[in-house]
Amino acid sequence: MRTWGGITLLVAGLAIAGCSGGSGDPLDATGAAGATGATGEAAATPGCDPRDPAACLLPWPNDRFTVADPTTPTGVRLALPAEGAPANVDGVVMDLAAQNALDGFSPSTAALLFAPGVDLDRSGVATSDDIGASLDPDAPIRLSDLTTGERWPYWAELDAQAPEGRQLLVIHPAIALTEGHRYEVEVVELVDAGGEPVELDLPLAWSFPIASAESLSGQLRAMVADADGLVPDFAVTDTDDSGEPRVVQGTFTVPNYLDNDGSPGGRLVVDDDGIPERNVDNPTWDATFTCIIATSGGPKGTVVYGHGLLGSQAEVLSLAPITALGNLNACATDWVGMASEDVPNVGEILTDLSAFPSLADRLHHAQLAFVLLGRLVNDPSGFATDPAFQADTGGSLLAEDGAVFVGNSQGGILGGAASSVTNEWERVVLGVPGAGYNLLLPRSSNWPRFQEVFNPSYPDALERTLAIELIQLLWDRGENSGYAQHLTADTYPGINPKVVLLIEAFGDHQVANLSTEKLARTIGAEVAPEPLAAGRSTAVDPVWGVKRVSSFPVRTSVLSVWDFGTPAPPPVNLPPLSPEFGRDPHGAASSETAALLQAVTFLTTGEITDTCGGEPCQGRSIDG
Repeated sequence: MRTWGGITLLVAGLAIAGCSGGSGDPLDATGAAGATGATGEAAATPGCDPRDPAACLLPWPNDRFTVADPTTPTGVRLALPAEGAPANVDGVVMDLAAQNALDGFSPSTAALLFAPGVDLDRSGVATSDDIGASLDPDAPIRLSDLTTGERWPYWAELDAQAPEGRQLLVIHPAIALTEGHRYEVEVVELVDAGGEPVELDLPLAWSFPIASAESLSGQLRAMVADADGLVPDFAVTDTDDSGEPRVVQGTFTVPNYLDNDGSPGGRLVVDDDGIPERNVDNPTWDATFTCIIATSGGPKGTVVYGHGLLGSQAEVLSLAPITALGNLNACATDWVGMASEDVPNVGEILTDLSAFPSLADRLHHAQLAFVLLGRLVNDPSGFATDPAFQADTGGSLLAEDGAVFVGNSQGGILGGAASSVTNEWERVVLGVPGAGYNLLLPRSSNWPRFQEVFNPSYPDALERTLAIELIQLLWDRGENSGYAQHLTADTYPGINPKVVLLIEAFGDHQVANLSTEKLARTIGAEVAPEPLAAGRSTAVDPVWGVKRVSSFPVRTSVLSVWDFGTPAPPPVNLPPLSPEFGRDPHGAASSETAALLQAVTFLTTGEITDTCGGEPCQGRSIDG
């Protein structure tokens, strides 16, 4: 047994998962003849790329790790070789069968290359403080969308979490890579501290496909479509009328697509085409809910709320002051897959990444549960039929079709996914959110707690970086990374576009500003003309690439940046820890009146206003 952040993880004596990926996984993990090489031609020898001897899967991602498949929208399917899979300290090799069912790489994928001795400053490589430099005509590294011919913005860094000699060069896209498109990385010139060329065969170029919408979100959309029109059965188990608001708790029935009873550890049941099917023996599972209901006045809108990291729906109780400000109700369920009850499964995953598909698959259940919770809130045949949701004099306290969505932290990272597949709400507040856990984890002050288990289980730092990229391929299916391109525009068939208010806390210790701003660029959000006061950011152009709002109020998506006096975050992939980086502003906006007023006004009217008087939004300093 190991203790992690005060929680005991039962990580001893775990069974080896050896996940097969189910009947919907047509490829094995070894690749096959016909794999394409770095320039798209057939590889002479499928499997590892011999050009980078540091690791089999480098450079990453790579056409070489695909095979032709005319049945997929991209025309290929991944064929990640088993010899490239990371092995844990017990010698258990990560099972890549689930990854090899995909038809391309993640929209959030980072390009990885081993460049020993490189000096990025001397080479003139674009950093996180100067993203715009990545588009310079003479940039030493170039990222391009081969489908459109356009250059793509990025920043690059050496993995600061790895020891010297095992540091990968990591190239992060500053906007999510477009689904179904092909990209190319060109490394033209890199030098060491003395100005001498690094030991690479330059120039070096390789290309790769990004997964299609069908591959990324098709399973969840099929589940939501299967539940079209379903108003779930529910039961109220407890009502507390001792104060205001009323607290209502209960259960509601959700279709079960996992191969167990819906609990942690289950895998999706899929047909021969990879489409989820309901479990015949356990066709439903009971999700739980907690609601806070304002009993004064008539029907009112209801916030569908998503909680934070490995937390629970009980977090909704803390929203009472906010909902009172806007005369709103709020209802929450658990983000199953990444809720408190999933902590033991997370512990197993950290020791054997073959078990990661169980987390990704259960997140599908979470997204479906949130959609159905919204339906119970909206539909007059849902919660409104129960006295717990009615005034003492009769009549529903829930406005018909009155649902809006708020997700904070983890809820902001996962909430865009649920919002993109439903018409149950159209206004979305994502508090301190991001997209792509592969970018988020190393920069989060929460990650060191997980590393207490993960690092000893996978002791090679270079392999750990690759491992996070490998699990991101599956994480896409449950978080913003796989859905953001369809949230505010280019929506999925039959789904209305959403208007989104993103709230960023400058210097956030838990969710990196870089990730929040990447999400903002991806969904086309705008930001105030002066998002930060002069001198606060270390960037050449703070909040680079996010269009400025011409004038408030607006009814379009906005990134709202709040500054609570915290120092600027590190420019590399290290978490901003106290005391060096001050106190964490992650949740500070929740007690800032002007920030709450902006969010509540949006939720109740659809209008995003400037509550900072035309100046950068500066809250009460938490470091003063």
